Amino acid sequence: MNNAIRFEYLKLDNGITLHTALAGSGRPLLFVHGFPEFWYEWRVQLETFAPAYQCIAPDLRGFNLSDKPPRVDDYRARKIIEDLRLLLRKLGHESAAVVAHDWGGAVAWGLAALYPDCVEKLVIINSPHPVLFARELRDSPAQQRASEYMNLFRSEKAERVLLEHDCQRLLRLSVEEWGKKGGDAGPAVRDAYVTSWKIPGALTGALNFYRASRLYPRLPGEAPIEVDENFPVLLMPVLVIWGEQDEALLSGNLNGLERQGARLSIERIPDGSHWVLHEQPNKVNQLIRCFIETKG
Repeated sequence: MNNAIRFEYLKLDNGITLHTALAGSGRPLLFVHGFPEFWYEWRVQLETFAPAYQCIAPDLRGFNLSDKPPRVDDYRARKIIEDLRLLLRKLGHESAAVVAHDWGGAVAWGLAALYPDCVEKLVIINSPHPVLFARELRDSPAQQRASEYMNLFRSEKAERVLLEHDCQRLLRLSVEEWGKKGGDAGPAVRDAYVTSWKIPGALTGALNFYRASRLYPRLPGEAPIEVDENFPVLLMPVLVIWGEQDEALLSGNLNGLERQGARLSIERIPDGSHWVLHEQPNKVNQLIRCFIETKG
C-alpha cells in the first residue's frame, strides 16, 4: 500500500478544479483547511491516518493551486459546500468522515447541515457554529472586537497590506503564532506558506471568503446581523476540539453549542490557541482517531 502523499487536479461536475492531496486507501477521511492555509495544513494528519484511510485534503477554491473564480459571489458558502460534495463523488464516495478547521469548519458545518448523508462523523477544530457565531457577533462586544480584523480582510487594501514586506503580517498572525507554542514554524514551513500566498490570485481568492460572508462585525450604518434560528440540528456524531486561548474566536462561541447536535461533544484544550492543530498535533490526532474509530 502506498501511503505517500500524491496530488491530483480534480475537475468537478460544476466546472471547478480542485488541487487535492491524497494519501492512503480505504474509508474516506476528508480534511478541510482554513485561512490562510491550504492542503499543507494537514500534512501531519495525512501521514498519520493514511495507513487506515483514504485521506483527502483539497485546496479550497480560491486557495493555492485550485481554481480561482473571479466574482466575490463565487465564494458564497453554498458553492464551497457543493465543491466538497462533488469532490467526494468524483473520488467515488457518497460520504466520509470530515475533519475541518477555521474557514474549513464553517464549510463543514454547512455540508453536514445541507447534505447530512455525506457526513458520517464531523470533527471541528476552532471553528464556530454559524448560528452561535452570528449570535456572538450580534450580542458580544468582546467577539465584535476580536473580529475587527475581518473588516480589514474585506477591504480593497487587504491584498496590499497582507503581501507587503514578504507577507510579514500573514506570517505573524499564523506561522509565528503557533511557533510561540511549539508548533513547527521552521524555514520550510514559512516558505511553503509564503509561496502559496504569492500565487497570482490566491490571496484574493482566500480573502473573498470573508468578502462573500454575511458574518462579520458591522460598521456604523450597516444592517444588523440576522441569526438563522432554522439551522438544522445535526444528527451524526460531532466532536468539537477547541483551543481556549483562541484570540479571534472566543470561547463564548461554545455556549449552547450542545443544542446544535444530537450527539455532539466538546473537547476543550485550555493551553491551545486557534492554531492548536499545529501546536499539539499528537493530542489532536489522538482525539480524532478515538472519535472516528468509535462505533456509533
